[in-house]
Amino acid sequence: MLIKGVTLRGLEVFEALAKTGSVAQAAELTGLSQPAVSQQMRNLEKALDSELIDHGRRPMVLTAAGRSFLSRTEAVLGELRLAQSELTVMDLSHLQALSIGLIDDFDNDLTPRLATILADSLTQCRFKMITASSHDIIRALEARELHIAVAATAGGLHEGLVEYPLVRDPFILVAPRGAVSDAAQAAEQLQGLPFLRYAREQLISQQIEALLSRQKLEVEDRFEVGSHLALMAMVARRIGWAITTPLGFMRAGRFHDQIDAFPLPFGEMSRTISLFTAADWADRVPRDVAETVRRLVQSKMIDPAVQQLPFLAGGFRVIAE
Repeated sequence: MLIKGVTLRGLEVFEALAKTGSVAQAAELTGLSQPAVSQQMRNLEKALDSELIDHGRRPMVLTAAGRSFLSRTEAVLGELRLAQSELTVMDLSHLQALSIGLIDDFDNDLTPRLATILADSLTQCRFKMITASSHDIIRALEARELHIAVAATAGGLHEGLVEYPLVRDPFILVAPRGAVSDAAQAAEQLQGLPFLRYAREQLISQQIEALLSRQKLEVEDRFEVGSHLALMAMVARRIGWAITTPLGFMRAGRFHDQIDAFPLPFGEMSRTISLFTAADWADRVPRDVAETVRRLVQSKMIDPAVQQLPFLAGGFRVIAE
């Protein structure tokens, strides 16, 4: 039995405050007012009879007790979020076939979990799941080769398709460890290193090029790499710097000890990851799958990313329906 006064809402507020150090940002993450965030935190600390956060510092920092309690809190909330994800898509037994395509950004963490959740629910169904680029996935959906597509979008309308926005994925700068000492001066400090581009046919590359063009930034046109992991390996080996997103950064975990990540020093821009389906599919399934993906992204990608890179709080987020 939980101690009286320890609530799930209080744990969520504590987690948000621990990540952001700010009542305002915690309020944005939890959807509460700032006074409500403060009250939830007071209630939790009173129930535990322990101070979890040093309220006198800005940004707020965890106490020793808070650091210990945070690991337990994240484990509990993570399991609850996964349980919610699995309950969201429990009955798909009425489907005879389901084919879904996902961008390869999800390969490491989300796709395996989603596959098992769906497979457990599809008792009498022919099930197909593929991973590919956003362009290829959308083309396959438009050709009716897929029922559902999860892909990045440039914001344009897709005739005949219904879009369910899932995730806001902001662009960030990645550089070799120690190459940048001040994020605000990153552009100047990286002048001696070449810019590493994604392959131009990729949607992410086109969006980055549009950003550079708007900012009137001229960068060396020397490297163009189609493999995300190869691009991150080149950054880690100090060959150059790149622009990517939190989803891309989290895929390259093997290189994190050799890479630094920063907010973009020149303008802000993000891409949207959405679920698409044909407009004539009015079934509840697309909405249920979209909600499951949102919950998985939150627990498997956003929460770990914000813990590692606190500046992402509020920017890298699920888009509620």
